[in-house]
Amino acid sequence: MATPWLVIGLLVASNLFMTLAWYGHLKFPERPLWIVIAASWGLAFFEYCLQVPANRWGYGYFNAAQLKTIQEVISLSVFALFSWLYLGEALRWNHAVGFALIIAGAWFVFRK
Repeated sequence: MATPWLVIGLLVASNLFMTLAWYGHLKFPERPLWIVIAASWGLAFFEYCLQVPANRWGYGYFNAAQLKTIQEVISLSVFALFSWLYLGEALRWNHAVGFALIIAGAWFVFRK
């Protein structure tokens, strides 16, 4: 069985690919839609190559709800950084409050 840190690392890496696949094309509005769809599918392939092993190896150490919660927290963290660093969007106080509420929800999922 893989370590929890390997699982989390794979989930982080997979989310980097998926965030780029879903939102990376926003900086290139002049590109034809069919090209950005094809590029996004190509990036999503690598996301799946990381996400599937993470879930397979992580299941047993984490339950399914915990795996999904980890993935969602990572996804929002990666997206927040991506939108700030790549898209140049400001992170506002309401984003921080919303994220704090999601962290609170994750805490409940991991309570015994």
